[in-house]
Amino acid sequence: MKILLINPPRSPENNILKYAPEEAKRFIHRRLIGPPLGLLTIAASVKDHDVTVFDTKGEYDLVPETPVLEELVRSLLEKYQPGLVGVTAITSEFDFCTEICRTVKTVNPDILTVAGGLHATLCPNDFTDPSFDIIIPGQCPHIFREVAKVKEQGGSFSSIPGILVNTDGELKRTAGTPAPWDTAGSDFLMPDRSHLRRWIDTYKVGNNPFPSTYVFTSLGCPYKCTFCSIWSQFRGKYFQRSVESLIAELKTIDEYPVVRFADANTVVDEKFMLQLFNRIEEEGIRKTFVMDIRADVAANRPDIIEKLARGGLKVVICGFESFRDEELKKYHKDSPAIDNQEAVKVFEQNGIMVRGNYVVPPDYNVKDFEALAEYADRNRVVYAGYTVLTPMPGTIYYQQVKNQIIDHDYRKYNFFNSVMKTTLPHDEFHTRIGSLWLIKKGTDVI
Repeated sequence: MKILLINPPRSPENNILKYAPEEAKRFIHRRLIGPPLGLLTIAASVKDHDVTVFDTKGEYDLVPETPVLEELVRSLLEKYQPGLVGVTAITSEFDFCTEICRTVKTVNPDILTVAGGLHATLCPNDFTDPSFDIIIPGQCPHIFREVAKVKEQGGSFSSIPGILVNTDGELKRTAGTPAPWDTAGSDFLMPDRSHLRRWIDTYKVGNNPFPSTYVFTSLGCPYKCTFCSIWSQFRGKYFQRSVESLIAELKTIDEYPVVRFADANTVVDEKFMLQLFNRIEEEGIRKTFVMDIRADVAANRPDIIEKLARGGLKVVICGFESFRDEELKKYHKDSPAIDNQEAVKVFEQNGIMVRGNYVVPPDYNVKDFEALAEYADRNRVVYAGYTVLTPMPGTIYYQQVKNQIIDHDYRKYNFFNSVMKTTLPHDEFHTRIGSLWLIKKGTDVI
């Protein structure tokens, strides 16, 4: 059977960019860079079929004059003639996933449409549009494989435990519990990045001339920040891959000199990370590594940061979140603000460039913005990002403030738009966040 897996476009909604001062606009994210690792895993689960992965993000970056999404999907259906189309959804791209599946059903109602990903895991009941046939929450390569098998054999999807079957807009969960699946361990599927070769030159960050790819060393997160959906996606569990599995994958990606470890926090198991970088050294693997590392890890274990730097770590994304301890406590961020400053010292001593990220609550007033700007100016990092504290569906924060949300347009749920009432006028709030993007040392964008 022919299977087409589509990575949807990015949401264009970005009020920080829209209202920012002109001199700040070039630093503000217009796009997030990175291959669709999840779809590559799904593709590996059905490699015995005729599988095509199509990255619309890469396509629009590569060929800006690419037709609008409906026309693009129609052309893909005509070219590949799939019997099954799969889409992955995060919240801000949910509308595009719906548009893709509606187009599929308009062209050929017999094509099976299957949705998965983060939003399908946390908010499966949103997928009531009749254009979605099957919704698969959670880590689902093995379940997707079963869906493809039933589709090909003409069986009943009710035989597959734990999926949602859409019948005229009514979602019905099938009986039973899906078989366990150890995505990070014995059931790990090696991604086939050849699916993405067409767009490899679009996977570049900032002024770096080399393409980057994602590699996950772990799934989930042991921390429980109120605004984060990663730990809730995995129900608070944390899964670590093996050292040898990662070494094997790193040896397959010569085309990608830059590797972004796509973990919520790369250094959780400190012993594991030291073992991994010992093996990287032994194997002579030379990569530029980008990681997400908590400030308290760097502040408390500078020896680990030194080891990673020797092994190729060049850029760290660090969630500063706030400069106020009371706000950090409110977010359940178990790291005081002083750790941010200590961490930056450790990173810079080891030649590591820091991307420090702050989230700005919608109730900030002029004095709050001035205090944040003063702090950020005293503690400049090479790269800095300032985004809106957003109640993402499926998070604790969403439950806390859902009655205060005034904008339910999912396209705006990407941290660049306030979906709650702001203390300052809406335009001024976003303008002030945009101005903050100028407070950093570097002149590049990451």
